[in-house]
Amino acid sequence: MKPIIGITMGDPAGIGPEIAVKALAKKQIYEKCVPVIIGDFEALKDANQFTKLNLGLNEIKEINRARGEFGTIEYLNLNFLAPRSWEYKKVSALAGKAAFNYVKKGIELALENKIHAVVTGPINKESINMAGYHYSGHTEIFADLTGTKDYAMMLASGSLKVVHVTTHVSMRKACDLITEERVYKVINLAYDAMKMMGIESPRIGVAGLNAHSSENGLFGTEEQTAIKPAIEKAKSQGINADGPVPPDTVFVKALAGQYDIVVAMYHDQGHIPVKLTGFKLDLATNKYTSVSGINCTLGLPIIRTSVDHGTAFGKAGEGRANEESLVDAIEMAIRMAKVKFKLK
Repeated sequence: MKPIIGITMGDPAGIGPEIAVKALAKKQIYEKCVPVIIGDFEALKDANQFTKLNLGLNEIKEINRARGEFGTIEYLNLNFLAPRSWEYKKVSALAGKAAFNYVKKGIELALENKIHAVVTGPINKESINMAGYHYSGHTEIFADLTGTKDYAMMLASGSLKVVHVTTHVSMRKACDLITEERVYKVINLAYDAMKMMGIESPRIGVAGLNAHSSENGLFGTEEQTAIKPAIEKAKSQGINADGPVPPDTVFVKALAGQYDIVVAMYHDQGHIPVKLTGFKLDLATNKYTSVSGINCTLGLPIIRTSVDHGTAFGKAGEGRANEESLVDAIEMAIRMAKVKFKLK
């Protein structure tokens, strides 16, 4: 049995519908899963036309009606958009309401075990807040709607995988949030994620917070008071965790194959190396030639992966968006679903 993957369309004013159509124009996706887009017919129809892919569009009322045949995109139509009711490149409450409800529907289907994973297209935080949904992003929506308390963001690009102790907070607040309990929980989330990806004995590199991991307290105390005790606790339970490793070398070691995943202490510490490996910009054309990498929320009762980029309003509706990250996110969801649900 192939896993059924629900793909939320993202903000219809952004590139979400376009990259969804482009991703499902690839035959290898259908060889591995049954993909179903959760969104709106009007946006899908428009994207299908301006990309000139002209794939078949088949609305299904129930997930179990999906057949997963290459050449035809199957979708659930939530009917938030009337023809020409939204505008590309523009923040709006309508687009935010639609995007939020695509995600909500995906979560509901996954909790009901009607789909094996949710893959999310990009949303616009301003739009969903204009619509009255006060979240800072996908991660917080998934945590709230699944009742999850302990969760973390994982990014992956190629062989580099990074999970974060803190994410969308100020640097001052991030330092306060780095506690022994939180670091220990994230090490465990990293361990469980690697097991779900089929790695039998995960090797986890844990980054320090301060320069040179504080040089035994010369440049800070977080390594001694929080990070190292958390590592020792994890090791006592059989988890292969190493550190605190100086932040300027831990990612080099991970790329060399010493670690399967790195635990980063804050947002940019983890995001910068992942995007350096996955994003490539051509200055001559001012276009990204590569936008690979995925985002995954760990600790949820369901599988959720996502693109590692935003709505890209600047190029929305023009047919030039890069679908690479969405393809990566679908591939990761398939891999995790096969292990979790013991699918072939």
